[in-house]
Amino acid sequence: MRAADVYAELLRLNQPIVTTREAAALWQAEQGTARRRLRTMQEAGLVLRLRQGLWALDPKVEPFVVPPFLTAPFPAYVSFWSALYEHDMIEQIPRQISVASLDRSRRVTTALRVYEIHHLTAKLIGGFEGSPETGYLATPGKALFDTVYIRAAAGSRAYFPELSLPEGFDRAQAEQWTDRIESSRLRTLVARRLREVLR
Repeated sequence: MRAADVYAELLRLNQPIVTTREAAALWQAEQGTARRRLRTMQEAGLVLRLRQGLWALDPKVEPFVVPPFLTAPFPAYVSFWSALYEHDMIEQIPRQISVASLDRSRRVTTALRVYEIHHLTAKLIGGFEGSPETGYLATPGKALFDTVYIRAAAGSRAYFPELSLPEGFDRAQAEQWTDRIESSRLRTLVARRLREVLR
């Protein structure tokens, strides 16, 4: 079977990224066979191997689309410094893409970028927008909260020497997330630091 034919079958899955296991199931083939087919498609410029067992069906896939596939079955979205930069709230370009997820905290290197995954509790997951085609990005208020929270939880402080709040920034949204923090000590600390930042 030609690479173009098996690639067309993959596209019918209607998702931007697939695992070797998913491809093997679709083709009713062994994983070794699926891996060889995917490598052939990569040589033809049809797919991109992101990391072991994970393939983008578009070699030019947007980096923000990738996080949920790195943390599956847990949800994930781009937040922290990466989202602040995307919202033009900070000027410094982050070296890695920072991701919020229910998954464990870790660093994942892919063919596209390095992803820093930060664990948040279920009560703190949310406040993002997007789609599977564009990726999911925290809103300005949630990105600011996430950044302050993750630093406070680690016992440090988030500094924003050049922070610029966008027009229509929802201060209440940023502050309301603090109510979901289970630890009263941490909740008080994050609320105070958010007030300092927003002042």
